[in-house]
Amino acid sequence: MDKTLTLDDIQIGHGTPLSIIAGPCVIEDLNTTLEIAAFLKALTEELNLPFIFKASFDKANRTSIQSYRGPGLEKGLEMLAHIKTELGIRILSDVHETRQMTAAAQVLDVIQIPAFLCRQTDFLLAAARTQKPINIKKGQFLAPWDVVNIIEKVRSTGNQNIALTERGTMFGYNNLVVDFRGIPIMQSFGCPVIFDATHSVQLPGGAGESSGGQREHAPTLAKAAVAAGADGIFLEVHPHPDKALCDGPNSLPLNALKPLFKQLKAIAQVIRS
Repeated sequence: MDKTLTLDDIQIGHGTPLSIIAGPCVIEDLNTTLEIAAFLKALTEELNLPFIFKASFDKANRTSIQSYRGPGLEKGLEMLAHIKTELGIRILSDVHETRQMTAAAQVLDVIQIPAFLCRQTDFLLAAARTQKPINIKKGQFLAPWDVVNIIEKVRSTGNQNIALTERGTMFGYNNLVVDFRGIPIMQSFGCPVIFDATHSVQLPGGAGESSGGQREHAPTLAKAAVAAGADGIFLEVHPHPDKALCDGPNSLPLNALKPLFKQLKAIAQVIRS
């Protein structure tokens, strides 16, 4: 039972081209976010890679109360709607509360379920009932075969438009490890699997009041995931990662993306052939 996550002009899943989901961790301001989105659109069009833009309007799960969370629901969705219309691109963002679903569904093309919320039944059902495509981040605390229960919750609403995202598994304190066996295991449940290369090199809470990261390893993991059969790659990117207001240590700079995307596309073409 091979299914795809389907938008009007993009399909992610069995036999489809490798897709890219990328953008900044959080909306910092309109101009920066628009700059990143325009860069990614131009690059993915040049390389003929399906693209969905990712940016968060609110990061409700930051380590510290002092951490920057984003512009919030109303202002953030307004910015995403502007970028979507201005550039003609597809938009994904994570939602953190059931009450946000109706407003988010009016703007977002894909609703993302944060890893820490992936087992929250009422939250999942609210997202699924929007009938929007749903991208579910597999919790760091879950085995890959445990996602079958999450899938069943979403499918119980009649929504079959589901993707799963691997983003690493807890490995002791403040560290993650990736088990690439999880990609084919999760695909066996009839959902495409996306690999989150930048969150997989995150060091959760590793900087005390924020998370650390090892961005230099993200390209290696991304290439390994495509070789393992991942249907798409998820990346957080920023013009100046060391100055990013969220997840800078694990974000990739824009100038590193073209050679990486070319390598990922080449690997995907070999695997799919």
